[in-house]
Amino acid sequence: MTKNEDKKGFVFKITVIGDGAVGKTSLIKKYTQGSFQKDYIKTLGAQFSKYDEEIEGENCKLFFWDIAGQDEFNFMRPTFYKGSKAAIIVFSHTDEESFKHITDWHDDIKKYCGDIPIILFGNKLDLVDKENLQDEKVDKLVKERRFLDYFKTSAKTGTGVYKGFQAIINELYNKYKES
Repeated sequence: MTKNEDKKGFVFKITVIGDGAVGKTSLIKKYTQGSFQKDYIKTLGAQFSKYDEEIEGENCKLFFWDIAGQDEFNFMRPTFYKGSKAAIIVFSHTDEESFKHITDWHDDIKKYCGDIPIILFGNKLDLVDKENLQDEKVDKLVKERRFLDYFKTSAKTGTGVYKGFQAIINELYNKYKES
């Protein structure tokens, strides 16, 4: 048996949540496929993407669960959250309401998944004047809610996307490689 054949590797379910139209699907596609689709297509319920990645010679199977953000899908969420090892909460820099709802998303995922690592993405960075960003407000929320980290992202340009996904994946790998 070769060294890689006797290792099982890791399987991580990462749930991506946030209001509708903040760019959750686009962020996942940017990371897993390197592509960006300009037209908005509403996610119905949930969809998942499987992505294989190697970390320190270990195989990691990543399942990104993209959960619809519209209220009509609220009743399905607890089922979709089940088994999540980590979460990414996404808000849009172009939608103040999506920022206000971060605490609701955070409370919801914690209620069903407990104390899992959670990262915050502020998406659509390419559509705002970076000088008008309210970083203090976001930093305060990240500290209060004990998010693992915060990344300013753009699914269109790729800014922050790779770094953000890598942060959560490496956190999971380091947490579970010891067990």
